[in-house]
Amino acid sequence: MPTILIVDDDDAIRGILYDLLSEKYECDTASMAEQALQFLDCANYDLVLTDVSMPGLSGIELLTKIQDRGLTTPVILITGKGGEADGRILLGLGAFAYITKPFSLDEIETNVERALAGK
Repeated sequence: MPTILIVDDDDAIRGILYDLLSEKYECDTASMAEQALQFLDCANYDLVLTDVSMPGLSGIELLTKIQDRGLTTPVILITGKGGEADGRILLGLGAFAYITKPFSLDEIETNVERALAGK
């Protein structure tokens, strides 16, 4: 079963994503990027789904640290900024995809399935 690490400082969003994805995938959750890095020290994940804006390290910094470790884990970023230019920047940084808030659960599922199809 594919494994997903969900990273978001918002308890409600993290819970919604966990409830949605844990039916099909093995999921762990982290409330901060620093905690997510500790998870990544101990386990391999097939996908990381993270918010961009969090206290401490951002989702973009988490993406960079994942890449610096030589991991090829796809990262989907969730952002409150909806501009197309911002999205191109996130993809240019190596994100598999970006999803803007407010998002639909179908949009999350579709992007997760696409990311895991390549694994």
